Amino acid sequence: MKYYILFGPPGAGKGTQAKFIAEKYNLLHISTGDLLRKEMAAGTPLGLQAKKLINDGNLVPDEVVVGMIRNTFSSNKDVDGFLLDGFPRTIAQAEKLDEMLAESSEKVDKVLSLVIKDQTIFERIANRAKIEGRKDDADPKTIQNRIDTYHLKTEPLVDYYKKTGNYCEIPGEQTIEEVFKSICKVIG
Repeated sequence: MKYYILFGPPGAGKGTQAKFIAEKYNLLHISTGDLLRKEMAAGTPLGLQAKKLINDGNLVPDEVVVGMIRNTFSSNKDVDGFLLDGFPRTIAQAEKLDEMLAESSEKVDKVLSLVIKDQTIFERIANRAKIEGRKDDADPKTIQNRIDTYHLKTEPLVDYYKKTGNYCEIPGEQTIEEVFKSICKVIG
């Protein structure tokens, strides 16, 4: 199995690129955001807990997210690998992922990091809220909190993955097609 991480701030285009990557390389796209939104739509206890946290611009607890990822890995063996989008978001999650993969003598193959400016993040998230009707993206304070949370908790992953030698930066302010071509060059 191949394991890729699509990394970048909210609004960087991870979801858009993930569809293209998953199709081209026969990968299962695992979006923690989509997994959580399904739980929220179903009104499960996990979904209700996640809804409040997300609406406030906060992250869902690691043990919940890690459990969902583990279950997804174990129940999908008919693909060539997995593309993680929105996970890991913290060093602790990255370490849990490494431990989980090491149990089966596997590792993260590449970290594809989409790099964009904060102003672009804000504009894209606000636009997405209008287009998709996502209430979690509509409030400017929530958007700013998500950007701040990304810088504080998620950006340290850059150094973590640079040390592994599998971190690759992709300029995310290019056209969708140009970003995809850059990603394909990295994956090979």
